[in-house]
Amino acid sequence: MRRFPDPDPGNPDHRSPTSYLLWLAAYQRNALFAGALYGIVHVVAQALVPAAVGKAIDTGIIARDQRALLLWGGAVVVLGVVQATAGILRDRAALTTRLGASYRTAQHIARQAARLGAALPKRVAKGEIVNAGVVDIGRLGDALAETARGSGAIVAIAVVAAILLHTSWQLGLVVLLGVPLMVGVVSLLLRPLHRRQQRLREQQAELTGRAVDIVSGLRVLRGIGGEEVFADRYRADSQRVRAAGVAVARVEALLDGAKVLLPGLLTTVVVWLGAHYVATGRMGAGQLVAFYGYAVFLVDPLRRLTNAAGRLTQGHVAARRITAFLALRPEFAPSAVAPAPYQGPAPLTDPASGLTVAPGRFTAVACASPADAATLAARLGRYTDSAVTLGDTPLADLPPDEIRRRILVADNADRLFAGPLREELRGRGSDAGSGGRGRGVALVGRGRDAEVGGRANDAGRGRRGRDAEVGGWGSDAEPGRRGRDAEVGGRGSDAEPDGRGSNAGSGGRGCGVGLVGRGSDAALERAVDAACARDIVEALPDGLDDLVEESGRNFSGGQQQRLRLVRALMADPEVLILIEPTSAVDAHTEARIAHGVGELRAGRTTLVFTTSPVVLDRADHVVYVQGAKAVAQGSHGDLLTDVRYRSVVAREETE
Repeated sequence: MRRFPDPDPGNPDHRSPTSYLLWLAAYQRNALFAGALYGIVHVVAQALVPAAVGKAIDTGIIARDQRALLLWGGAVVVLGVVQATAGILRDRAALTTRLGASYRTAQHIARQAARLGAALPKRVAKGEIVNAGVVDIGRLGDALAETARGSGAIVAIAVVAAILLHTSWQLGLVVLLGVPLMVGVVSLLLRPLHRRQQRLREQQAELTGRAVDIVSGLRVLRGIGGEEVFADRYRADSQRVRAAGVAVARVEALLDGAKVLLPGLLTTVVVWLGAHYVATGRMGAGQLVAFYGYAVFLVDPLRRLTNAAGRLTQGHVAARRITAFLALRPEFAPSAVAPAPYQGPAPLTDPASGLTVAPGRFTAVACASPADAATLAARLGRYTDSAVTLGDTPLADLPPDEIRRRILVADNADRLFAGPLREELRGRGSDAGSGGRGRGVALVGRGRDAEVGGRANDAGRGRRGRDAEVGGWGSDAEPGRRGRDAEVGGRGSDAEPDGRGSNAGSGGRGCGVGLVGRGSDAALERAVDAACARDIVEALPDGLDDLVEESGRNFSGGQQQRLRLVRALMADPEVLILIEPTSAVDAHTEARIAHGVGELRAGRTTLVFTTSPVVLDRADHVVYVQGAKAVAQGSHGDLLTDVRYRSVVAREETE
C-alpha cells in the first residue's frame, strides 16, 4: 500500500491553474492511468449487460433454446463480476490519486509558508492559508480523482453509441447528437458557476481570517469593550458570504436539474423510437429490452460526466488560489555566496541606527517607541532587508539557515505548540551545530519564520506595550500596575494580592547558572530556573511531561512568556535577541529573570529590548534609541541623567 505524504513532493509548475493541475496529474500518472483503465473496464462491462440480456431473451426465451439462455445468462454473471471487481480497483486508484494530490499540495503550501517566513503575514491573510490547507487541497484531489469516472463515462457513451449504430443507425444518431447537445447546455451553466465559486472562495477566506482574529484576540476585545463592534462586522461579512453561497447554489441547482432532465429526455426519445420500431416489426422484443437498458444506463455516465465537469471547475478555482500563493516570493533573495569560515563570536552592527551589539555581553536597548524595537529586531535578525553585519560579514551575504543558527529573535508573538512540554521547551529537531557555532533552533521563534498569521507589535498605549500580542492569551494587565500579567488560577501567579510576587520558588531556588549540555534534562532544568518557570512546572500534574494545548491556551499570558523564554534559552544561539521578555510578570519575578538570564548567558551575546529599570540595571551595556537611532549609551545609572531616557524608563513626563 502506498504511503503518504511522499518524501519528495517535487517542484510544482505554478505558472497557471491549468499547468499546476497538469503537473499534479503527471506526478499521479500511474494512479490516474490505472483509475481510468479500471473505470473504462467497469463501464464497458456495465454497458454490455443490456446486450447480453437482450440476446438471452431473443435467442433463449423466445427461441426456447435452453443452452443459449444459459450461455447468455452466464455472460451476464461474468459481466457483473468484472464490473464489481473493476469498480473496486477503480475506487482504490481514485483514492490514491485524491490523497496524493491533496498531500502533495499540502506539503508545498507548508514549505512555501516556511520559505516566506516573516513576509507571510504581510502578504497573505490567515484565512487564505486556512482555506487553502483545508478546503482547496480537497477540491484538487477530488478533481483529479474524478478523471477515473469521467473517462469511463466518455468510453461508455461511445460504446453504447456504437452498439446502437450497429443495431439501428437512427437510434445511434439520436445518441450521438443528443450527448453533445447536453454537454453544450451544461457548459453554459459551468461558466457562471466558476465565477460565482471564485467570488465565494475569496469571501470565505476573508471571513475565516476575521474569525481567526476575533477568536485569538477575544481576551483583548473583552478588555477594551470591542466585542459588539467585531461581532457586528463578522455578522455583516457572514451575510455577504451567505449571499454569495446562495448565488452559487442557484447555479448548482440548475446544474443538478439539468443532470436529471437532459438524460431523462434522451432516454425517453430512445425508448419511444425503440418501441415504435418493435411495433412496426423492425426490431425484436429482446432488442427493445436491450435498448431500454441502454437508455437507462446512459443516465449514469451522463451524470458522471457532468459531475466530473463540476469537480474540475471547483479544482480549477482551488488551483488558482494555490498557484497565486505558491508564486509569492520572499522579500529578499537568499545569498548564493558561501559563508566565511566561522571565527568565533563577532559584534552585530546596524549602520542605519548606529547600534552595535558587543560579543559576549548582556546588552539592553531602551526604545522611546515600541515600534522601534520591533523594527530593529527585524533588521538584526534579517527578517527585513538591511545592511546589518555580523563581524565583517553582511547578513545579506549569509545563507538564511546560517543566520537562523547563529541569531535567534524571540518575542511575545511566538507561539507554544501542542505536545509534551519537555519536547516543546527542548526544541524538537534542534541542531547542536559544531564547535559551539550556530546553535539556534528553528522551532524557537517559530512565530516569525513559520507562523501562519500576523505577528503583533507589543505596542501598549504610550508605554512599554505589555503583552499586547494578537491572540491576547495573556493580556490580563491589572489597572495601575505597569501592565503586568496577574495570572489567575494559582498556577504560579506572578503577582500576589499583597504585591509581593509569588514566583520566588521554594526555598529561593532562584535561577540556574550556566547552560551546559544543551538539550539534556539538566540543561532544561537550569533554563527553567533561569526563566523562573519552576512554579509553572511544579503546578502541572505531570510536570515537564504534561501536555501543552494548542497555542498554549492552558497557560496564562505570563506563564506562556516565561515558557517561551525557557525555549529560547535552550536554543543557546550565538546571539540571542529578546523583545520585552518580562512584560507580563511582576517586578520581583522580573529581577530574578534578569539575574538568571544574565548568569545563564554569561559569555554569550544577549540583546534585550526593554524599558524595565530592573532589566536595564542588570545589563552590561545600555543603548537608548529614539526615532530608530541610537542617541545615547552607557550604563543604566549613567543614562538616568538623560531626561529623554529617564522619561521612558522611569515613566516620568517629559519636561
